[in-house]
Amino acid sequence: MTSYAPAPGAAPVGRMLLAQTAFETRMLLRNGEQLLLTVVIPTVLLVLFSAVDIVTVDGPGKRVDFLAPGLLALAVMSTAFTGQAIATGFERRYGVLKRLGASPLPRWALLTAKTGCVLVTEVLQVALLSVIALALGWSPQGNPLSVAALLVLGTAAFSGLGLLMAGTLRAEATLAAANLVFILLLLAGGVVVPLSKFPSGVRTVLELLPISALSDGLRSVLQYGAGVPWSDLGILGVWAVLGLGAAARFFRWE
Repeated sequence: MTSYAPAPGAAPVGRMLLAQTAFETRMLLRNGEQLLLTVVIPTVLLVLFSAVDIVTVDGPGKRVDFLAPGLLALAVMSTAFTGQAIATGFERRYGVLKRLGASPLPRWALLTAKTGCVLVTEVLQVALLSVIALALGWSPQGNPLSVAALLVLGTAAFSGLGLLMAGTLRAEATLAAANLVFILLLLAGGVVVPLSKFPSGVRTVLELLPISALSDGLRSVLQYGAGVPWSDLGILGVWAVLGLGAAARFFRWE
């Protein structure tokens, strides 16, 4: 009986998962449009709004103390929601997901690899924005563990919503909707414009949005030095459960 070395067959799932995560990350970093969305726009907004008195900010300290937490939240949304929705939507349209779904890589591992790519990108975003903010005079406070919890739950919430959009809408509709949501939440999600500027009735609704909970939670910890922002974590947790649950239920691979 003929033996082969190495033995033919699929690689271990862990190795395939790491390889797919690395591939997804390389593809994202080579995409100019994705870099514009995930890196350039948050960076430009941080520098611009910190240097120029365009909007009135709330709270003690410098302008950058208010803006940095909000733009960290925007960076999470841009990667986990907007960028992932658009990229996955077009992969679905061109049949990439269908072909990958027929490969030895399990479908759950493919989605996990996409989440891993998002996390790697967010680490780079947070590091870059933090360095720039510190150079602009940012004085962060609070517990890093609370910040990490907010970022993880925010990532889960936005990833679920992004995959739900990519797996149910046509690619062109996903492109338009994801960009529209990005702009609307940038303006009305407490990122650069304080929610206190909105009428009370509107503010009550806006505070329930995931971007508002993430930016408010990060600002509570990093600007005011507050403890664990349980209400914001609760809102993000609900969005994460609903988004990921709906994505698992309604996501179509082709």
